[in-house]
Amino acid sequence: MSRDEQKVTVDGHRLTLTNLDKVFYPKTGTTKGEVLDYYARISEHLIRHAHDRIATRKRWVDGVGTPQKPGDVFFEKNLPESAPSWITSRSIRHSTGSKRYPLVQDRATLTYLAQMASLEIHIPQWQVAKGSADPGTIDSMTRHPDRMVFDLDPGQGRGLADCIEVAQLVRELLNGMGLDSYPVTSGSKGIHLYAPLDASASSQQISDVAHELARSLEADHQDLIVSAMKKSLRENKVLIDWSQNSAAKTTVAPYSLRGRFTPTVAAPRTWDELDDPSGVDQLRFEEVLERIEDLGDLLEPLAKTAGDSADPAPTSAKPSPTSAQPSSASEKAPRDRLDIYRSKRDPKRTSEPVPDSHGTSGDELTFVIQEHHASTLHWDFRLEHDGVLVSWALPKGPPTDPKTNHLAIQTEDHPVEYGSFEGMIAKGQYGAGEVAIWDSGTYELEKWKEGREIIAVLHGAKDGGLGGVRRFALFNTGEHGPNKEPAKNWMIHLTKDSPKNTSKNSSKNTSKSSPRRGSATSENTDSDRAEPTDMAPMLASIGSLRSVRRQAEDWAFEMKWDGIRALATVRPGTEGSSGSIALTSRNGHDMTKAYPELMELATCVDVDCILDAEIVALGPGSRPDFGRLQRRMGLTRESDIERERERTPVHLMVFDVLHADGTSLLKTPYLKRRERLHDLVTEGEHVHVPSAFEGTVDEALEASRELQLEGVMAKQTGSTYLPGRRTRTWAKLKHSFTRDVIIVGWRTGKGERSATFASLLLAAHDKNGLVYLGRVGTGFDDHQLQSLRAKLDRLSRKTPPLDVPAAESRDANWVRPSLVGEVQFGGITKDGRLRHPVWRGLREDIDPEEVTA
Repeated sequence: MSRDEQKVTVDGHRLTLTNLDKVFYPKTGTTKGEVLDYYARISEHLIRHAHDRIATRKRWVDGVGTPQKPGDVFFEKNLPESAPSWITSRSIRHSTGSKRYPLVQDRATLTYLAQMASLEIHIPQWQVAKGSADPGTIDSMTRHPDRMVFDLDPGQGRGLADCIEVAQLVRELLNGMGLDSYPVTSGSKGIHLYAPLDASASSQQISDVAHELARSLEADHQDLIVSAMKKSLRENKVLIDWSQNSAAKTTVAPYSLRGRFTPTVAAPRTWDELDDPSGVDQLRFEEVLERIEDLGDLLEPLAKTAGDSADPAPTSAKPSPTSAQPSSASEKAPRDRLDIYRSKRDPKRTSEPVPDSHGTSGDELTFVIQEHHASTLHWDFRLEHDGVLVSWALPKGPPTDPKTNHLAIQTEDHPVEYGSFEGMIAKGQYGAGEVAIWDSGTYELEKWKEGREIIAVLHGAKDGGLGGVRRFALFNTGEHGPNKEPAKNWMIHLTKDSPKNTSKNSSKNTSKSSPRRGSATSENTDSDRAEPTDMAPMLASIGSLRSVRRQAEDWAFEMKWDGIRALATVRPGTEGSSGSIALTSRNGHDMTKAYPELMELATCVDVDCILDAEIVALGPGSRPDFGRLQRRMGLTRESDIERERERTPVHLMVFDVLHADGTSLLKTPYLKRRERLHDLVTEGEHVHVPSAFEGTVDEALEASRELQLEGVMAKQTGSTYLPGRRTRTWAKLKHSFTRDVIIVGWRTGKGERSATFASLLLAAHDKNGLVYLGRVGTGFDDHQLQSLRAKLDRLSRKTPPLDVPAAESRDANWVRPSLVGEVQFGGITKDGRLRHPVWRGLREDIDPEEVTA
């Protein structure tokens, strides 16, 4: 046997592996042996998502080649007659006849396919019937998909960042339809987005829903999105390819290698990663293996939830008078109501309670409402009934106005023990994210019509989000959603006759469980009594302007102050006492002595309170200037503080209240906290309480831009205050600017960019000549990288056309300053550099002389 061959045993099957040193990816030198090793190491996870799905293979027998000489490739559907007999296969009937496909059921099959140079594995969204190895020929057009997929593909002029923006828009619509979504960078140019289904609808039905969703987004975003398949329409657009939901179509399998010029992979990602599109790129197989070690399979929840049968309505433990009863012990016994709950959770990997069976309910019924920061923020509304917590997901939380009903999507029953659960559900697990109790207590049941209508009076905790006793009605709409499960679609209504206080059964105003962090009980918990040194400020996520626009009625807007965050504990002055304040930084440091002029705050309130605020220093035009504020930061000597205080006074912008007069406001909705804040704090020379902006988000951003501020803070009007947590209920909307730039050089690239460049060096003209603006290294697609490099090579010069810092010119290649481009950026640094620039494209219509600093 040749030294380049190996006999191996995989899953009990003997295989001969050949040409292990053959280079499949010349650009990186990746060999066939490395490809086989990757598929062996990733097999558990790839098989999880490819199991019971027919596999079409894309083969590069001589490797992928180079951009100058690409390798030959062909699709293969039929399993060759020479294939091992132990490979599981299915025959699928097509209009051109039947073809026999392999199923990737085990590592041995995956190894065989890799040995045959099948770099890409493509699979449909439906699974074949379980059963014998050869159940006969299947008509593929009758398949029922257990997941929906969207392939977001950038046309010329668009890149991966644009696909991520579209993915966020698709995610919003799917969430509104009650569907979770899971992103995968495709390993090629774009993004795949998966949503689990219950396999009750046909491929045609799901394809129709996906097509309508794509057309809806195209209508709202005509400058960004196209849903038609014509290539001539794709320039400067992102195609939402909905057609891969067709029974006859396939999509590259998650974790499959791609036949690109570098060994990239269709790799699952987190939504948190996609919050900053400029930092996202396609992943190579080495990176994917490292991520698996650290994060596990991010798509595992998809595999667990796809195909689940509907559990549309709770089934009473007491049989209905009209229900048919089993006539013998052989007939199906009543199901365990926690079967679906347990099937979605691994007790070894989640901190959630996973009991062996459900219990029974006593005379006192409990409820819990949990704030769940999962892939999207929602509230879980749970009522104890027949030994379980019957559960709904409320995307907008419980309604606060009887005139407005909120959507309630019924989910699987939860164990009663879940009523006291708070904490973090680990990444990769179903419902991953942080869970906090928003309110809990007991309730009185007035009506429970199974699957139709429920009316209950909830006795919330003293400091809970409900604010006392509230009467809710839930009613099933009977409307079909995309997964054909009408019984899951409910509305929740706050009745007009909701009591204003706990006048009835006030003893029920506490939860049966013991006090816990963040839980709603009749007495303040440790978290509710916390001083600023015991907690950290609530943090915001990078926001999506499109998302805020789509749900404008749910958001309020504040100006974003360019300073440092401070929690202030204030005890007001009394006769003979000037009062006191304590200022605590975001990381828990005491800053009180550093800003003595802010002692004024003690005279601006009448009760003990804890406030959230921003310390700012004002520059020209009375605008916050972080550079000026740095003069005050870090000073400890009293003489230094007093001297700098005269030169650079600071101001306190107060925007939230956490506690007031012994009462926690952490679970009070944002709008009510703002009302309390304005009643509580009067302004002074250094203390200000800026009002929330009245108007649309675009008007708020325009006002912020006119004031030359950093941007806008968008806050959901019903959001509670979650100390130390970064949430999506607060969103930072920073200004982005565009400007023209002159290319004066480029830095040598490495790895995938070794043949193009790492970044471009930028400049503009001022009265003394060219001035350096910094460099840009993101925003390029493959075509732009290659075409720009060709242009740059033709403009090469030996010396720099301007002064550039040594650290950035060390590996620079200089060009004549004749190419003009456009970049998007977040601002200008103190030394005149562009902050976070992103490349937008060449501007051949602009002369370099017109580009000024």
